[in-house]
Amino acid sequence: MDCRMDGCAIGSNGSGSKSCGPLSDYRIPDYILKPDSEPVILDNAPSCPVVVFINSRSGGQLGSGLIKSYREVLNEAQVFDLSEESPDKVLHRLYANFQRLKSNADTLAIQIEKSLRLIVAGGDGTASWLLGVVSDLKLTHSPPVATVPLGTGNNLPFSFGWGKKNPATDQEAVKSFLGLVKGAREMRIDSWHIIMRMRVPQEGPCDPIAPLELPHSLHAFHRVTGSDELNVEGYHTFRGGFWNYFSMGMDAQVSYGFHSERKKNPEKFKNQLTNQGTYAKLGLKQGWFAPSLTHSSSRNISQLAKVKIMKIGGKWEELKIPSSIRSIICLNLPSFSGGFNPWGTPGTRKKQDRDLTAPYVDDGLIEVVGFRDAWHGLVLLAPNGHGTRLAQAHRIRFEFHKGAADHTFMRVDGEPWKQPLPSNDETVVVEISHLRQVTMLANGHCKSKSVEEPATPSSHGHENDDSDSLEDEDEWKEGRKKFGAADTFKLPDEVDIAHLS
Repeated sequence: MDCRMDGCAIGSNGSGSKSCGPLSDYRIPDYILKPDSEPVILDNAPSCPVVVFINSRSGGQLGSGLIKSYREVLNEAQVFDLSEESPDKVLHRLYANFQRLKSNADTLAIQIEKSLRLIVAGGDGTASWLLGVVSDLKLTHSPPVATVPLGTGNNLPFSFGWGKKNPATDQEAVKSFLGLVKGAREMRIDSWHIIMRMRVPQEGPCDPIAPLELPHSLHAFHRVTGSDELNVEGYHTFRGGFWNYFSMGMDAQVSYGFHSERKKNPEKFKNQLTNQGTYAKLGLKQGWFAPSLTHSSSRNISQLAKVKIMKIGGKWEELKIPSSIRSIICLNLPSFSGGFNPWGTPGTRKKQDRDLTAPYVDDGLIEVVGFRDAWHGLVLLAPNGHGTRLAQAHRIRFEFHKGAADHTFMRVDGEPWKQPLPSNDETVVVEISHLRQVTMLANGHCKSKSVEEPATPSSHGHENDDSDSLEDEDEWKEGRKKFGAADTFKLPDEVDIAHLS
């Protein structure tokens, strides 16, 4: 194995430089990765061993370029192309080998397992796919994950300080990123379990996978067995998980249109800026700004589903959804649509009257936000702007019965699908509940906040946004009159309009 003591330097917030250390700090010997390889003896264990997963199909040609650079800098065997091998196979093989080596008292294997860090490069769906696999391993010490922004929205990397613009792919850029990974801090975040239940039909299949193509983040999306505790008699039950958001309605419809177009014409979607322009055009085409003309009220959330929520230690209670809400988002991280925070920071009155708190990524609560149309979405461009705060919940359930619409659109961590709705007396249930936690790696510009951190005005932005709430119908109708005012639409410094998705 090549163990050159190369060093590198990285910029530190624009001032000075910081060495990433020798590259041997990151390299893993073959025998750890390949069970049939001969063991080696190293003078020192790598201080920051990494396993790298890259989606070569993400970011146009950037994914392939990153794979090449990482394999040149590290041991080729520790860099995986997700289009060739899935992360569950890789990690199951790796941890089985760890167990075998530890049973033989291999101290190097013990040290590498303890300090292992994962890097994943791809879109939010790719990152969530890996997080799901790590979560399902149920390890005593899960390896923390760093995310390389290589998608359209890049909400996961942005939430943890890794940026949202596609990275450079040369060796120096890779070495710089490795240095940041080595210096990053670990941060626990909530994992959310999602199940879908459908009544067993009297005839025909009940498998949503065909003609549906479900997202990678629903990595375990398959029917549970009859002996599984999730099984309910008379239903087919499917399961998966997510870490950023679940959404339903118009935003998912636009995303579905974008993904469908990209699948038909992949050669037209090799540039991040072009992708985002296409996304915006689809939003206009599909009626974000003219819902009264193109969007039937039968597809408003209150017409589609009965919604129930449960607080920590509480009971199920019905959540009233305003009749005009066309899109609903269940949000775990403070980033949606490429950097916006639809929940914001509730002011003092909201905390007192509705028990709404700032969004924390490890508090066991998911933020439920609604939007009426694209004009409402533009509120996010205003200082303190946010959507309609509906609730914070430990569990949320959507119950779909026969109605005027035969389908809706859903999206998990950036990946959408078209969901058929009941056509007779069937019932479709989507239930989201807190599962456990995974560990992320947070860089210096991390947007996510932990309940463990002291609350300060600087850490949460504006402490009181009650004046800009637009929470109910009357506030919203009055709020429309404000659109166009220069002060209203001052773009926040950290938001890049080119990266909406």
